[in-house]
Amino acid sequence: MFKKILNHFKRDIGIDLGTANTLLYVKGRGIVINEPSVVAINTRTEQILAVGNEAKEMLGKTPPHIVTTRPLTGGIISDFEVTEKMLHYFIEKICEGSMNFFNRPRVVIGAPLEITEVERKAISDATMSAGAKEVWIVEEPMAAAIGSRMPIQEPMGNFIVEIGGGTTEIAVISLSGIVTWRSLKIAGDELNKNIVAYARDIFNLLLGEKQAEEIKIKIGSAIELSEPMQFPMRGRDMITGLPKEVMISDSQVREAMTKSLRHIVDNIKETLEKTPPELVADIHERGILISGGGALLRGVDQLIARAAEIPVRVSDDPLTSMVRGAGALLDEDDLLKSVAVNPTSAKYA
Repeated sequence: MFKKILNHFKRDIGIDLGTANTLLYVKGRGIVINEPSVVAINTRTEQILAVGNEAKEMLGKTPPHIVTTRPLTGGIISDFEVTEKMLHYFIEKICEGSMNFFNRPRVVIGAPLEITEVERKAISDATMSAGAKEVWIVEEPMAAAIGSRMPIQEPMGNFIVEIGGGTTEIAVISLSGIVTWRSLKIAGDELNKNIVAYARDIFNLLLGEKQAEEIKIKIGSAIELSEPMQFPMRGRDMITGLPKEVMISDSQVREAMTKSLRHIVDNIKETLEKTPPELVADIHERGILISGGGALLRGVDQLIARAAEIPVRVSDDPLTSMVRGAGALLDEDDLLKSVAVNPTSAKYA
C-alpha cells in the first residue's frame, strides 16, 4: 500500500540531453520541457541567471560579467557543474519544487555511442546530483529507434541515422543490440559553423551562430530546390567594421554545407559496407530512418537515398524521437535492462 502511494507521487523521467536542446518526458504526461541547452551565469557571483529559452535569447548580447554557455559539446558534458545545475533546474521545474527524498525520479537518459566510461559516468553523476534516484543510460540511436517505433527486438536490420546538434549517430540495430555503428562530430552545429565560415570567406561578413542557424532553417537544403530562395544575412563587415546586410541564396547555403553533408553520407555508406549481408537485405527492403533536428533539413532524406540507393524516410516528429524512446522505456523494464549501457544502473544511496 505504501509503495502504491509512493508511486503515485513519483515522476519517472526520460531525458534527451542534447548539445543544442534538452527535452524531458514525464511518465503519464508526455514531453513537458523542450528548451535549448544554454545557461547564463554571472561570473561575479557564480549565480545562474537563466536557463533554456531565456538564456538563449542572451547569446552574444551580454556584458562581460555575464557568460552564456552550452555545457555540452559534441554530445558529452564539457562543464559538469553547469550541466548539473541545468538538469536540476529542469527537474525542479517538473516537480514544481516538491521534490524530496521519497519522490526522487527514476531517469532514463540518452548518450552518444562514442563516449568513454568516464564521460558516461559524468552523465550519470550529473543526473544523480540534479535529483535522480536511479539513472539508466541508453545509447541515443537505440532510444531514437524505440521512439520511432522500429521493431528493434526482431531479428531484422533496422538502420537509423540520428542527426543531432553535436553528433550524428549511425547505427544498424537487430535483436535489441547495435550491430555496426558510426559516431560523427559533424551535425547541426557544424552546419551552422559552415555558414559562418562561408559568410566570412565569401562576403567578408562576421556572422553570429544564432543568425547562421536561422539561415539554415529558413533556406538551407541538401539538394537543389524547385524554387530558389533568399534570406537577408546580417552581420559586421570585416573591412569597414560597420553593420552590413547581404542577401544569401539557398544554393550558396548549400555550397557552404556540402562538405559536411558529404561526410555524413560517406559514413552512412561505409556503415552499410560493414553490415552483415542478411541485415543489408532487410535494410534494402525496409529502408533507412533519419531522426534528430538535422532530419528537418530540406532534401536530406533524398540526398542519402540517392547516395545509398536505398529508400529513406524521416521519423515522425524527428526532434522528439529520442526522448519519446527514453520515455517508452520507463514502461518496459525488461527492454530497458536489455538496452541500457549501464545494466546495473546508478542508484541514489
